[in-house]
Amino acid sequence: MGRKGATPAQIEALYSARFAHLVKVATAICRDPELGRDVVQSAFTAALRNRRSFRGESALEGWIWRIVVNEARRVAREQAWAAGAYAEDAHSNGNGVHEDDPLGIRAWIATLPDRQREAIFLRYFADLDYSTIADTLGIEVGTVSATLGAAHRSLRKKLQEVRQ
Repeated sequence: MGRKGATPAQIEALYSARFAHLVKVATAICRDPELGRDVVQSAFTAALRNRRSFRGESALEGWIWRIVVNEARRVAREQAWAAGAYAEDAHSNGNGVHEDDPLGIRAWIATLPDRQREAIFLRYFADLDYSTIADTLGIEVGTVSATLGAAHRSLRKKLQEVRQ
């Protein structure tokens, strides 16, 4: 995009195409599915309102992701959720153990440092490439690789502890 700004149609197309992925990541950051949906709605409202500030230096999707992640971080701080606490959802049996996560990997991911956790969500839940993750988190592409590597090592260590 050679000009400044994004059109409402471009933003709407991204909203339609990526809504489910955006909600998954926002939910993971906020630790609440309803808040995750609210965050995405609020972020897209802000994107539309501020669409002329998009400079076109990177992909529009990366700009939208950054708005969503920043809004999710803001909401999570406001909610002051305890580290590692997840809202119960339909896959939980009531004691924090999720039927689709018998090893408790969700809880392990929740204990990762914020940047590692967010990089994991953006890579594996949102299926973003390293360049878009870098744009979203405001870091270099090499830092994305290092961050994901550190997260993988931490998760592997926890898995090895369980297997012993």
